[in-house]
Amino acid sequence: MNSIKLTLENLKDCWPASFTEEQKAKAQTLFLKKLALAMHEFYRGKMQTLPKAGIWGFNWFNVWYTPGVSAVSTAIRDDNEQSLALSNRTNLVAVVSDSTRVLGDGDCTPAGGLGVMEGKAMLMKHLGGVDAIALCVNNRVNGKPDPDRLIEFVKMLQPSVGAVNLEDISQPNCYKVLDTLRNECDIPVWHDDAQGTACVTLAGLINSLKLAGKQIQDVSIVLYGAGASNTTIASFLLQSGAQPENLIIFDSRGGLHKHRNDLMINPAKFRQWELAQKTNPLEIERMEDAMPGADVLIALSAPGPDTIKPDWVTLMGGGGIVFACANPVPEIYPYAAKQAGAYIVATGRGDFPNQVNNSLGFPGILKGALLARARKITDSMAIRAAHSLADYAEQRGIDENNILPTMDEADVFSKEAADVAVQAAADGVARVRLSWQEAYAQAKADIDNARRITDLLMRKGLISEPPPEMVSTIFMETVRAFT
Repeated sequence: MNSIKLTLENLKDCWPASFTEEQKAKAQTLFLKKLALAMHEFYRGKMQTLPKAGIWGFNWFNVWYTPGVSAVSTAIRDDNEQSLALSNRTNLVAVVSDSTRVLGDGDCTPAGGLGVMEGKAMLMKHLGGVDAIALCVNNRVNGKPDPDRLIEFVKMLQPSVGAVNLEDISQPNCYKVLDTLRNECDIPVWHDDAQGTACVTLAGLINSLKLAGKQIQDVSIVLYGAGASNTTIASFLLQSGAQPENLIIFDSRGGLHKHRNDLMINPAKFRQWELAQKTNPLEIERMEDAMPGADVLIALSAPGPDTIKPDWVTLMGGGGIVFACANPVPEIYPYAAKQAGAYIVATGRGDFPNQVNNSLGFPGILKGALLARARKITDSMAIRAAHSLADYAEQRGIDENNILPTMDEADVFSKEAADVAVQAAADGVARVRLSWQEAYAQAKADIDNARRITDLLMRKGLISEPPPEMVSTIFMETVRAFT
């Protein structure tokens, strides 16, 4: 299998011609899982710590450590804000999780999220020039995750980091943890499953509506799934001009509306109940009744491929837009949605067109917040990031299979960071005010430097290349599994 590159760029073209589209999609998922397991074992994880200051002889440790560093300690003692100038705190994010909702795998035990959290750290460094540490926390009490313990952990962590990225925390704890920490912490606390997904989804929808010739205030939108992602998406849509009477949100029991008493009496469903009171005025209960003439379907629910029925997509109006973003398998495969009449289809997968990828959002957003030394990330900062992504893609050209930037368009992150830093100042949450050009130049320099370091380590063999036969063996095992 010499045609397979380690970069995996041409993977979708390597499957046997006899494979159906569904077989190819399933085979890719299996192959990537097998390869991920092998690669993580080969490298023993994927992140390490490197110095950012030089060591020109052992006497320099008298500067970087004792006795010289005593001056740093007393400076910070006298003014804690100096910790942002005299340490790496201002460019350091803690990726915090209790591992109770890891991707599509559910509760994976506290340590089970480490692969994802390290992956988040890798993306932050490569895409945003941001240092990050993976912190999986055991907040269980009698076997149950305790949100208050997670909240207390993050509060205690504040003096060491410039921001916190919450990740893979189950409902309803994720809402309490985020809302409490956003209000009570003096650094940005970001929940990527909620705010990050909402940001990038909004960016993709902005450009999809442009291509379809529609306005957000005019379209009817169905949200399938009422978890942290879709409830935050609904909030961002409403803040962006969508009309509440044009939104219908579904959970496992049907459409949300003001007479859903099960939501009213359940404190854990306060976010859903808030939305239920102002959306779906016709109190539609079934997807079959919600989909006729719908312009947009955004699904973030159970992995498919049969969660979203092709018959539902067929009921949509002309120029229908379908975002099926469950991982690792979308609620409906793109080819099936297209066959059912959808105009634009997006998923959370990088091996299909139009990936709605949180990795387009959080590296640039967190970088911008850190550059501004922001005290929090406001909704308007996240929405500004969505427009930054959409504008970048539109300026270089969009079509129905290309609505968003991709991760290899490096400059998108520098521009996104600059937009977010400026918005932080406008929102009154920035400790320092930077011009757009100042923020852009710093972000670009840090991102370029992070990539150069990785490239240098690879060229020098300090990051070794995995054996090509390992990739080929896993590929052939996957092919045999489907033949």
